[in-house]
Amino acid sequence: MKIVQILPELNEGGVERGTVELSREFIKNGLQSIVISNGGKLVNQIENEGGKHFKFDVCSKNIFTVPFRIWGLRKLIKEINPDIVHVRSRVPAWLVYFANKTLKLPFVTTVHGLNSVNKYSEVMTKGDEVICVSEVVKDYVVNNYNLNPNKFTVIQRGVDLNKFNPKNVDNEFINNFKKDFNLEGKYIITSVGRVTWLKDYETFIKSIAIVKKEIPNVVGLVVGGIREDKEEYAKSLKDLAKSLKVEENIIFTGSQKNISEVYFLSDIVVNASLKMGNVGRTVVEALALNTPVIATTYEGLKNIVEDDVNGAIIETKNEKQLAEKIIKVKSQNFTDIIKTIPKEYTLDTMVKDTISVYKRVLKGNK
Repeated sequence: MKIVQILPELNEGGVERGTVELSREFIKNGLQSIVISNGGKLVNQIENEGGKHFKFDVCSKNIFTVPFRIWGLRKLIKEINPDIVHVRSRVPAWLVYFANKTLKLPFVTTVHGLNSVNKYSEVMTKGDEVICVSEVVKDYVVNNYNLNPNKFTVIQRGVDLNKFNPKNVDNEFINNFKKDFNLEGKYIITSVGRVTWLKDYETFIKSIAIVKKEIPNVVGLVVGGIREDKEEYAKSLKDLAKSLKVEENIIFTGSQKNISEVYFLSDIVVNASLKMGNVGRTVVEALALNTPVIATTYEGLKNIVEDDVNGAIIETKNEKQLAEKIIKVKSQNFTDIIKTIPKEYTLDTMVKDTISVYKRVLKGNK
């Protein structure tokens, strides 16, 4: 089976890491893996692990270049001649949707979140089968677009328990990282993800300002890259930290390759995401490193994080509650957090279920 995954870029984020991991696992399972994106720093990893990458602009939202890009993408996909095309974002989904009208290749999409309900987002429901990253996402899409639930499959974001394993961390990296950012003797609260409004770093920073009164040695790490179009937003976050007199307590580390080690050295990981933080990839990865997590939730969501079990649940945009939970979690003694991860959140399960979707689609297209 020859599989093409298509996504905007390959720099950082849960979608990107999931694509890279699936590519590696497909190859281990004897499949051919190709990824199409506008490029990025993860391209080398895909190629080093046996996959192929084709650079193509499936990222730009410039509507004037759309006809040319549809033509170019159709030509590229026809040359690759895959068995399955798997699309993970809206811009590439639209390009593939039109490029595939004459190719008529089996087409799978993954809905990663609660996108706005409109024609632009609706393209993610056009796959022969649609993967959703949670039951909440499935219900949201099925109900808002009045669709048949039978073509939707829930596959949770799986974590590689070999990579994210306390026994396999690089202690030299941890020591150097702590020295580089002056973290020795600090109580480290970490939030991981590219710097965007969706991650709600404002609430994170405000909570650190409150926590500082109780835990003077607290440090809040913002671990994620800053795209050029988000530099103004990042500046506003730094200005906020300064205005709250915690500019020395908030550290922007940029994107980090050794993310397992960052989770491991953290005392608490926070996911204050405005949409379903409780099932984010960062949540599962941190738990795999036995680090307690504080995360937002969503009505109807099957929470991975539970109060007093492996961390705490918080409301969105509630810095006071987040601060209270940080202080509470600090006083708790959690053991064997990794054992709280359900089997469906492992990489092995994600790979097996994804391949099963492909096989069903192929069978249905014969």
